[in-house]
Amino acid sequence: MENSLNDLIAQLQVWTGANSWVGRLFIVVLLALALDLVQRLLLKRLAHKFRHTENPWDDALIHALQRPLTLLIWVLGLAFAADIAGKEAHSSLFDAVEPLRIIGVISALSWFLVRLIRNFQQNLVEIGLAQDENYDRSTVEAIGKLIRLSIIITAGLVMLQTLGFSISGVLAFGGVGGIAVGFAAKDLLANFFGGLMIYLDRPFFVGDWIKSPDRDIEGTVEDIGWRLTRIRSFDKRPIYVPNSTFANIAVVNPSRMTHRRIYETIGVRYDDVDRLEDILTEVREMLLNHPEIDTSQTLMVNFDSFAASSLNFFVYTFTKTTNWVKFHEVKQDVLFQISAIITRHGAEIAYPTSTVHVPDGVLLNSPPKISDGTE
Repeated sequence: MENSLNDLIAQLQVWTGANSWVGRLFIVVLLALALDLVQRLLLKRLAHKFRHTENPWDDALIHALQRPLTLLIWVLGLAFAADIAGKEAHSSLFDAVEPLRIIGVISALSWFLVRLIRNFQQNLVEIGLAQDENYDRSTVEAIGKLIRLSIIITAGLVMLQTLGFSISGVLAFGGVGGIAVGFAAKDLLANFFGGLMIYLDRPFFVGDWIKSPDRDIEGTVEDIGWRLTRIRSFDKRPIYVPNSTFANIAVVNPSRMTHRRIYETIGVRYDDVDRLEDILTEVREMLLNHPEIDTSQTLMVNFDSFAASSLNFFVYTFTKTTNWVKFHEVKQDVLFQISAIITRHGAEIAYPTSTVHVPDGVLLNSPPKISDGTE
């Protein structure tokens, strides 16, 4: 094979004559093209093979490597070809080939690492959600963003150093300029640190239902960014809240409730006062035996007040479920059973009524007496 390659080079030199460097350029580009094709086919086979394994990390590695490896091959190939052309042309223009090659290699490497970290992050989130539907994906996403940002900043500084810039000077300039930028972008920085506090304090995660008594904010958290948090309201409209807002308002997270409460006031007629005690006793027993009521929590059924047209008692208890739909099904069942208990005791649920007392001797149908103001 080596003899065949030498014969090919010799034949190209015969064809090109004095411009034999053109043949070398052609060979370099041809080799880069062939190497890129080989690595694509190889990685495609490996990806197909690893797809049938239970280990998700090899898939993440292969997928992260595909495009950056193509970039690396062409950067090295084109840089080598440009070096050949530069030696032949004796031009100072090609002196920039070496730093550009280093920048290309750094770009390919940092691109690979960024893709690898993103794939690892997605795998961790999928594995966590498969094990626990309440998995804290916000922390993984925050760490992933910080690592990717660190890789990009480091790669940028190394590129600047390669181009001849002093990193110490850049950092010093950044320190002085950072003060001016900080004043100009104080709201942006406030939102950034607000997002950081959300990731650290974790008052809510992506997927949580939150609301604020201080602002008209209520819905499901869809995304926690470095500047904005996107919340989807229950009428399916997006709400974009700057992260700094959460440092100044109270946030209620109903998604983390342990139980849901049933707290209802029910009234019976004054005519049923002798039946009220038995009704309360049976309602209490019904709640204690209800499969969806958590009896380890506070459970109260008590006569509460003499209202204008009813004797009021209240029911205070907690359900085992926190699901909004199932809670209302349980509450409906409890209220129907309370109504049945009241009816079974011969009582009735009260509604607003009024009683008119008419003194003896007064005729209701007599015409009203009209006075003209004189006696």
